[in-house]
Amino acid sequence: MKEHHDEKEFAVIGLGRFGGSICKALSEEGVEVMAMDIDEDKVNEYAKIASHAVIGDSTDESVLKNLGLRNFDHVIVAIGENIQASILTTLILKELGVHTITVKAQNDYHEKVLSKIGADHIVHPERDMAKRIAHNIVSNNVLDYLELSEEHSLVEIVANSRLAGNTLLDLDIRAKYGINIVAIKRGKEVIVSPLATEVIHQEDILIVIGSVTDISRFEKRVLHTK
Repeated sequence: MKEHHDEKEFAVIGLGRFGGSICKALSEEGVEVMAMDIDEDKVNEYAKIASHAVIGDSTDESVLKNLGLRNFDHVIVAIGENIQASILTTLILKELGVHTITVKAQNDYHEKVLSKIGADHIVHPERDMAKRIAHNIVSNNVLDYLELSEEHSLVEIVANSRLAGNTLLDLDIRAKYGINIVAIKRGKEVIVSPLATEVIHQEDILIVIGSVTDISRFEKRVLHTK
């Protein structure tokens, strides 16, 4: 007999980078997930990934009612730039009685409004990315599921002889290059949120996050030996 957890149904509204990545992650976990967006192209893209993919305007209460959203255990509102649509969708879902609502916030003002109207979980993917990466590594989820902004990137860098033997404190990568090493993969071991005293070994895989420009600068100066 299945546990209730396995029978939970999820819906993702808004199939941008964040919503799309959550949709993929849930689908790969074998969870029932309905994907919804107002953009037909995005819906078509996720039609083969999600259990159901629907074109619809989530700010239209009748649309959400007809889709039976009230019966879903957890709805993720991942609408991108349109704060008004995000707030209105959350409000309708709350009124429909959805058990758990997670919403992506664009900024602090957006978060305050979402909190007041009863969103259960509010996430700032870019702001919280380091924490999410650490969690995803521990959960053995694929790193690509993370939403990163257009300017930011997550890369796996293999430590060379120039880095090996140094502690993170010695290298002071964050201060010099503005990037963060959020985890180190060493063989089968994963060191999440490594301490400043952690010594890097040659062939360690460093999970690095930062702006595309800063990562590129780091790679050119530190990794590409002359």
